[in-house]
Amino acid sequence: MSLPGQFSDPRVITLFGLLAVSTVAWLTVSLRARAAARREQAGTPLERVWHPQESVELTPAEEHAFGQVVSRLTLGQPGRLR
Repeated sequence: MSLPGQFSDPRVITLFGLLAVSTVAWLTVSLRARAAARREQAGTPLERVWHPQESVELTPAEEHAFGQVVSRLTLGQPGRLR
């Protein structure tokens, strides 16, 4: 089965073939490099963020204030904040 018109020229078929092969090769190489970078990054832990509660005791007044804020943020009626 031959292709009609200019597509029957072997140079055009070769050009499209090379374009397809190079595209597949480029995608394969870039996706493998991306996966390797993700694997490498997953092996390193995230930078630790210091939080004041880790080393500073809260006073009872601060604990109470924090509890008040949290209680306002909890859901009261279905889907509504208090």
